[in-house]
Amino acid sequence: MKSFNRILAVGCLLVALLSCGRNTRIDGVLRDGADTQLVVKLLDVNHFQVLDTVKTGKDGAFRYALDLQEARPEFIYLFYGDRQVASLLLQKGDRVQVETDTLGAYIVRGSDESVLLQKVENAYNGFVRDMNNILLSEPRPNAALSRRYVSYYRDRVSFVMEHSHSLTVVPVLFQQVNPNLAVFSQATDGLLMRNICDSLKLDYPESRYVKALEKEATRRIQQMELGLRMQTAGEVGFIDINLPAMDGSTQSLSQHLDKVTMVYFWASTAQQKMFNLDALVPLYKDFHPRGFEVYAVSLDTDKTAWATAVRNQQLPWVNVCDTRGVQSPYVATYGLTQLPMAWFLLNGEIDPSAKVSTAADIRKYLQSKL
Repeated sequence: MKSFNRILAVGCLLVALLSCGRNTRIDGVLRDGADTQLVVKLLDVNHFQVLDTVKTGKDGAFRYALDLQEARPEFIYLFYGDRQVASLLLQKGDRVQVETDTLGAYIVRGSDESVLLQKVENAYNGFVRDMNNILLSEPRPNAALSRRYVSYYRDRVSFVMEHSHSLTVVPVLFQQVNPNLAVFSQATDGLLMRNICDSLKLDYPESRYVKALEKEATRRIQQMELGLRMQTAGEVGFIDINLPAMDGSTQSLSQHLDKVTMVYFWASTAQQKMFNLDALVPLYKDFHPRGFEVYAVSLDTDKTAWATAVRNQQLPWVNVCDTRGVQSPYVATYGLTQLPMAWFLLNGEIDPSAKVSTAADIRKYLQSKL
């Protein structure tokens, strides 16, 4: 009996030591989730890494502990099946309580950063929901979409500036309106990212998320500088584009130059497809016989969606697709800050004076050149 008690005592001591080694703890309840399991995932910059699975008790209670390094908070997510049911931003020593359900309605206590992250996600989900409702309910949604985007963008800029020392700003700066357009897509947003990155590095110099933000800020600033050089240059040539067309053949921009050539970057979203039919097709019919060509570069990552849009709309110009999307090298080369966006080549040279964004602008420009 003494031997058994000694073994039991040693076992308890080992459990205590292991528990002490894990410096961050989550205590939670999954409502309507008795005797099931949750998956714990870590956000590794741009993808999830599965850490573990956690079993719930008969009352849905669960507990999970993990090791975190000093000054290196981590984004931790709880999943029930494929559904994300809680989002946490945890740092070493946190003791948090989470109450959630199988649909993802959750409450978190014990971590101010996690509470703030939940507010960030709620605001973003509301923005996405509003944008989708506008698309479904408005016959001509462009103006309403623009107002909602501008309102959200300004609010998020204020949030980022107010919380410049919180890692919750990192996911905000990487949010997207849709898969082809970032919320922070303005030319000067790279400078904002750089300033916020400098603030975060004071507290979290080794954070993977801060390093990712720094990399993106550098890319954005280089893109902005290139765009400014192209706009302020005198007579310059152009950087050729070589991409696959509908039939699989490679079509180069240099193969399709005319008196005026519009290099048109777009994606097959509902708004941009409307711009094709309402603006570009009539312009092309009027000016193509006089020397106007369009070289349209889609940044759709889904090639089928692009091809379907081109076929259904019977787009008559040169259509190519770069499935690398926003990672395309032409995004930086041509200084893209939003979609759609266009550059104009006049007799094979970039025309930096061409300030056109609407159908009326393009028509006026073409009338002056052809």
